[in-house]
Amino acid sequence: MPLSIGLIGYGHFGAFLHVLAQRHVPDAALKIHSGRRKPDGVLFFPLEEVAACDAVVLAVPISAYADTLAAIGPHMTPDGIVVDIATVKKYTMDLLQAALAGRRFVAMHPMFGPESYAKRGGDVTGLRIVVTGHNLAPSHYSGLCEKLSAVGFSIIEKTAEAHDKDLAETLFLTHYIGQVIAHGKFERTDIDTVSFGFLMDAVDSVRHDGQLFEEVCCYNPYCHKVIERFDRSDRHVRDAMLSLQPPTQDKG
Repeated sequence: MPLSIGLIGYGHFGAFLHVLAQRHVPDAALKIHSGRRKPDGVLFFPLEEVAACDAVVLAVPISAYADTLAAIGPHMTPDGIVVDIATVKKYTMDLLQAALAGRRFVAMHPMFGPESYAKRGGDVTGLRIVVTGHNLAPSHYSGLCEKLSAVGFSIIEKTAEAHDKDLAETLFLTHYIGQVIAHGKFERTDIDTVSFGFLMDAVDSVRHDGQLFEEVCCYNPYCHKVIERFDRSDRHVRDAMLSLQPPTQDKG
């Protein structure tokens, strides 16, 4: 029997996972469920049918995790595995362990998205996947890591707390700065420096992820500290710059 994969959620990242699954596990039976409007050429299945797959990947907003877990639990098979790919990990792992009553799960965060995938021409070599916890048998977990590594992904293991702290100081900070720049309507020009181009690349990669940006801030407790730290630094640099005075010209 081929592996069956259930994909719940078909937003920006869910659609990207569909592309990855078709490319890297073409023999798997893939079933998709989403409350969104169905794109042309994509077949959606009832939730109970998708939840009964061997592996059930949750590509839903963080705020929808609790309701989604409650909905899929009664329909999962005894050996089914829930794959948590949320951008925050402590919150979702706590939900998994509380809601699934010992069912198998693996919690991971792919540290890339469709934009970076496209810029690399579909080359996944070296793209990182952080695993923050699981309750799989050692042989099953090692097999999963071997398959991901064989494709080209780099596996990093961290605790959920360490992941969330690092993410707040990296991905969330990038989102924060990107949203500030986008809100200020700063745009590219015909005399951009290379460094400004890199900055705007980062802005472009996050400017349309408003819901994710807000939910990461809401569910990752380290984000507020990052905002406060950035604000202190911004005020320090701003005050230093605004206090500068142009040199007086010698009229002699």
